[in-house]
Amino acid sequence: MTLHFYNNLHRRLEAFTPADPANVTVYLCGPTVYNYVHIGNARGPVVFDVLIKLLRRRYPKVTYARNITDVDDKINAAAKALDVPISTITGKYTAIYRADMAALGIQAPDIEPHATDHIPHIIAMIERLIAVGHAYAAEGHVLFAVDSYAEYGQLSRRSLDEMIAGARVEVAPYKRHPGDFVLWKPSTPDLPGWDSPWGVGRPGWHIECSAMSEAHLGETIDIHAGGVDLQFPHHENEIAQSTCAHGGKVFARFWLHNGMLNFGGSKMSKSVGNVSILHELLENHPPEALRYALLSAHYRQPLDWSDALIEQSVKTLDRLYGTLRDLGDVDAGSLAIPVSIESALCDDLNTPQALAEIANLAGQARRSENADDRAALKGQLLGAAAALGLLQQAPETWFAKGSDGSDDVRIQGLVDERIAAKNNRDFARADAIRKQLADEGVLLEDTPQGVRWKRA
Repeated sequence: MTLHFYNNLHRRLEAFTPADPANVTVYLCGPTVYNYVHIGNARGPVVFDVLIKLLRRRYPKVTYARNITDVDDKINAAAKALDVPISTITGKYTAIYRADMAALGIQAPDIEPHATDHIPHIIAMIERLIAVGHAYAAEGHVLFAVDSYAEYGQLSRRSLDEMIAGARVEVAPYKRHPGDFVLWKPSTPDLPGWDSPWGVGRPGWHIECSAMSEAHLGETIDIHAGGVDLQFPHHENEIAQSTCAHGGKVFARFWLHNGMLNFGGSKMSKSVGNVSILHELLENHPPEALRYALLSAHYRQPLDWSDALIEQSVKTLDRLYGTLRDLGDVDAGSLAIPVSIESALCDDLNTPQALAEIANLAGQARRSENADDRAALKGQLLGAAAALGLLQQAPETWFAKGSDGSDDVRIQGLVDERIAAKNNRDFARADAIRKQLADEGVLLEDTPQGVRWKRA
């Protein structure tokens, strides 16, 4: 079964074969750690976590890097507001980011490079760009000369003039061209800075990812992933820097971009203020439901985020975990990923199709009365869900929905009392218990296997 991904560099679906089948290399742009991330920032890590799982099933080694941007003007501003070193800000929010990603079931990357650990790599790359005529120093700054690279704009498919017109371009007298972007900039004593051939300063954002990718994955990588909002200028600039620093070698063979989340009718953005903070969502909703919701639309398409989407994801997982609870006495044996699931994921990570196949498997398992079929279907259901990072907990844990379990015995006692009341034809008492539990947010379901309960 051949892997196909939509390569945004060429705007088409392409068969994927790594340059070195013994080691597939993947780079994902990570967070700038100056505050909590919003739910839109989690879509890429969730989607590309499924990608990494898929690649690991097919190749003996996958080297996956997701960086941390820990020097940036937003970080400087946050540190200055609290009168603390930038490491205080970056250390706090890096730890929170890691914990939030883990809560979503996202496996940690093989490599998590920090920009501040790669200042020598950044300086060395800038020096090479100057030496080959693609960058120049001016008034303590170093800038990339965009008109020195004829292919500039190949990713975003816009001419240089169009990119300049549509971007927020810093006007500065030391620039040779309005589109030239900063590789290095000077630091005043109140800002973090490092010694360099151009004076004490700090790197520009774009050069950080190019240097970190080179340091850990080599000059050419198989897949570069990130949000479509990074396509220009960040990824466009990465291509220009890396290609020119490496003598014209291809920087990334495949570019995969996830679509944005919409909230309240417009793109979710901190600058607009229409954001849902991931850390807060994780405190108020089952993390697995957030993961399911992020996988519910194709990764390249926009996703409308809402409370209704979260609620629907919870209900869907209730049904799936309910199926597993009904199959609790069934030995699934070894887990197997059905061909239909693998086929969907090999087709440009078609997670909506994979989720539909999972629902179909659950339905077949609920309807089956054959012991062997139920065992096989349970194994396929668990295997299929594992490919997407779902159904990774016991049904009892899921239905507790974050409860510490201290109230479960009381609730089960009321359920048992209701069953006894119905058997004794005391329907008034049975109805009263059902209403009491409903008022507490506990729903009862009558099934062929008996009465079960779940928290709403």
